[in-house]
Amino acid sequence: MSFLTDWPRERTVIDASLWSADLGALTAEVARIGPHADSFHFDASDTSFTRDAIFFADLVRALRPRTTVPFHVHLMAHRPAELAAAFADAGADLITVHAEADGALEAIDRIRAGGQAAGLALTLDLAPEYVEDLLESVDAVTMVGTPLGTKGTGMVPEALERMQVIREILDRRGTDIPLLADGGIREHTVPDLVAAGATGVVAGSLLFASADPASTAAWIRSQRTIARADEGVR
Repeated sequence: MSFLTDWPRERTVIDASLWSADLGALTAEVARIGPHADSFHFDASDTSFTRDAIFFADLVRALRPRTTVPFHVHLMAHRPAELAAAFADAGADLITVHAEADGALEAIDRIRAGGQAAGLALTLDLAPEYVEDLLESVDAVTMVGTPLGTKGTGMVPEALERMQVIREILDRRGTDIPLLADGGIREHTVPDLVAAGATGVVAGSLLFASADPASTAAWIRSQRTIARADEGVR
């Protein structure tokens, strides 16, 4: 049983992206934002799937003793199984791989066999319906709403429709696994993404650059409650 079963269903989950933290003071940032995060999000790459390596396993290992907040590694790699094993050993609790990666199902099976939760990510280049083929094998889904590997990029307009399609698939299949929105998370996009079906957001600068992260986190969390009241409980 993964930590995801304890994630709240009545409010928006906050997956706090450390790429937007002060990278020169990560220990302090983890301590500062930890009380407001349901998980910390680490972007990692093989430098081929996306150009920049961003976070690496030894850094995750160094931060693991600093907080009890779960770690979510978003693994952008063509062949993710080996890298997934390294991040699992470093202390990741949830490891997300891309649906179009070579051996994605093998990586997912290895992640779950090792006791971690396995997530599936969909880029803008992949039809949202693709999630259905792997849905029974994963514990969470992340929809990427910006060009992969970019930072500070606005969400593309079609992201909301893609989110709605994935939500419809999850509802039709009767699953309540987390559905995270990643990329372009701003004050004007969070309500729309949650209304479209997201149960959580990968919050970067919106949270880390906030003068009052506690209030920002409270606002983010309230958006699912508002959406559920407006549209009926999902």
